[in-house]
Amino acid sequence: MSTRVAKAFCEDIRQLRDMLDEVESELGNVPWREGGWTRKQILGHLLDSSANNRQRFARASIDGSWSGPGYAQDAWVAAHGYAHLSWKTLVEWWKVEHDILMALVDRIPEARMTAMCTVGQDSPVTLRYLIEDYTRHQFHHFNQINAPLSGT
Repeated sequence: MSTRVAKAFCEDIRQLRDMLDEVESELGNVPWREGGWTRKQILGHLLDSSANNRQRFARASIDGSWSGPGYAQDAWVAAHGYAHLSWKTLVEWWKVEHDILMALVDRIPEARMTAMCTVGQDSPVTLRYLIEDYTRHQFHHFNQINAPLSGT
């Protein structure tokens, strides 16, 4: 039942997967900028985002709307201890999580794409917007993961 949104979502996720495969594991502990998260922490943040958004996508597609909390990203990254996990573990986790997300998004009927969703205190947006914004957010942080090292 792939919708246009699902097809674009899956295409974006496959492109991100290819980008992730090109990152050298030795960079995992290196901050993307001075004082910033390490690449492991960024990837962990993206795992937190996937966990939160999987709930949003599923509930909005089933219930016809969703309203719930945002999340404290720094606290989530610290609580999970992503900096102490291996790069390989985080990459494999990201891939599995996104296989699940692609399957979920592929099953959302077009009629549910207009389900209204409210994240925290933000203004309501459609499920379609949340799904499209999700990959924009991933690409934003992948640019950080792939940022050149300072002094290079």
